[in-house]
Formats: sequence, structure tokens, C-alpha cells
Amino acid sequence: MSRVSTYLNFPGTTEKAFNFYKSVFGTELIGDITRMKESTNSKLSENDKNLVMHIELPILGGHILMGTDATESLGHPVKMGNNVSINLEPDKYDEAKKLFDALSEGGDIEMPLKKMFWGDYFASFTDRFGTNWMINCTDKNNLH
Repeated sequence: MSRVSTYLNFPGTTEKAFNFYKSVFGTELIGDITRMKESTNSKLSENDKNLVMHIELPILGGHILMGTDATESLGHPVKMGNNVSINLEPDKYDEAKKLFDALSEGGDIEMPLKKMFWGDYFASFTDRFGTNWMINCTDKNNLH
């Protein structure tokens, strides 16, 4: 089922922030915390290996907060303007591609829509109006 969530970037404080959000909303994490050491990045420092790569928490009305530690040491310093993205999760690759092509036109593409090491299709970009977007599609039945 398609869904929309809010993706938050933190400077190494994701786990602490999400523990706070858990206490406020009285909800539990969806799944386990994925750590940076689970990525394919072999150049991680020992300090960075335990940082949060991905975390999810339901809040209100079915809305999901997601987050990551986007630190300077990993080449993604958090600053005003890159700390929040709208994350679209369409069911089908064709829908993901259509959304990516339309929303990214005239914008700044950080990562084009492509298959990632975790098995999904992913893209990240800023549209021409300055809004940050992410697309993550789990469709495994496509030929792309």
C-alpha cells in the first residue's frame, strides 16, 4: 500500500530524538533500527558505524516519522533546509518514475531513481520550489 511519511535528518542525535518522540506519542518503533554498519559503505569510522541509517515511528492518523543521522563525517551535514523531506512510497515502479520525473523537473537531483543495496528503488531531490523529496519504491516485479 502506498504511503507518505516525513523524513527527518539529525546530526547524530536520531536515536535520542526518536526516543523522545516515542514518549510524546506513546507509540513504538516500526521494526528495528537500521545502523550505518549495515550499509555497503566500507569507509565508515568506528564512531559512525553505530549511527542510525533508518528508523520509523508512527505518530498520528497513520502518519510515519522516519529519520537518519546525516552527519558531516558521512558527507551530509545537517543544516536548515535539508533537515526535512517528504518521503513518497508508491507501490509500483511506473508510479515512482512518473512522480520522480514530474517533481524533479527543474529541480536539483541529489540521487536519481535507481535500485539500491537494500533492494528498493530510491531517489532524492529538491524541487524547483525548494521542497525536499524522497521516493522509495519496493516494487520487485519490474524490469528496470
